[in-house]
Amino acid sequence: MSWFKRKTKGITTTTEEKKDTPRGLWYKSPTGKIVDTEELEKNFYVSPEDGYHVRIGSKEYFEILFDDNEFKELDANLESKDPLKFVDTKKYPDRLKSAQEKTKLKDAVRVGVGKSKGKDLVVACMDFAFIGGSMGSVVGEKIARAADYALKKKLPLMVISKSGGARMMEAALSLMQLAKTSVKLAQLADAKLPYISLCTDPTTGGTTASFAMLGDINISEPGALIGFAGPRIVKDTTGKDLPEGFQSAEFLLEHGFLDFITVRNELKNKVNQYIDLIMNQPLRA
Repeated sequence: MSWFKRKTKGITTTTEEKKDTPRGLWYKSPTGKIVDTEELEKNFYVSPEDGYHVRIGSKEYFEILFDDNEFKELDANLESKDPLKFVDTKKYPDRLKSAQEKTKLKDAVRVGVGKSKGKDLVVACMDFAFIGGSMGSVVGEKIARAADYALKKKLPLMVISKSGGARMMEAALSLMQLAKTSVKLAQLADAKLPYISLCTDPTTGGTTASFAMLGDINISEPGALIGFAGPRIVKDTTGKDLPEGFQSAEFLLEHGFLDFITVRNELKNKVNQYIDLIMNQPLRA
C-alpha cells in the first residue's frame, strides 16, 4: 500500500523535465563567507566580507587592466612540443591536449598589449589552470618576446605570476627559461623601461627564482603564497621551525621582498601610478 497518492491535476512538469538549482550561484571563501557569484564578479573576484582574493586567470586580469577590455594578443598560437618524449602517468602531448581542451588556452601564459588608463602597456599573465601554471619553454619564450616587444615599442612591461614552478615534463629545457627571461628583463632595465612584477596566489618554484622577483617594483595581492620550495622541504633543509605564515605576501612585505600589497580593485590605478612616476609623466586620474 502506497503512503501517498500524487494527484495529476495541476501538475504540468514531469519529473524528467525538472532541473536542479543551477550550480555556481554562490561562492564559499576559505573563511566560510558566502557570496553571490555575480556580486563576486562585480567586486573583481574579491569576497566583500573577508577580502579573500579568489584565484583568477588571464581573461579576468586583462579585463581589469585594459581599458574596455580591448587588447591585442601577442604570439597567441605558440604551443609546447615534446622533444624529450616524456611520459609519466600520461604522455606529455596527451597532457597538453587535455589541458588545452579543458582551459581553452594554448599554454600557461598569455600576452596582451593595450591601453591601460589611456597609455600602452604590455601584460604577460600566467594561468594556473593550465598544468598548474608550470613554466615550460613556451612560457619562457612568450615572456621573452613580450620583453622584446616592449623594448621595440618602448613600453612598460607587467608580468602576472601564478605558477607551481618549472614544468617537469620539459626537464632542463624548463630550467633554461629562468636565465632566458632574466636576460631579457636586464635588457629592459638597460633601456630604462619599467618592469612591474605582480605575484599572485601561488607564485612558487622557478618562477619565483627568476622573473617574479626581478621587477623594478615587486607587488602582490593580499594573502598570496609566495616562495621557492614548500614549507616541509625548507624545514627539512634548514632543520629549523619556520615562522607562521613565512611564505605569505604579508610576511614577505615585512621582510623587504615586496614593495607593496594591493587589493585587486586598486591594481590598475596603482600600476599606472608607478609607471607615470618612473617615466616622469603626469599622473592619470
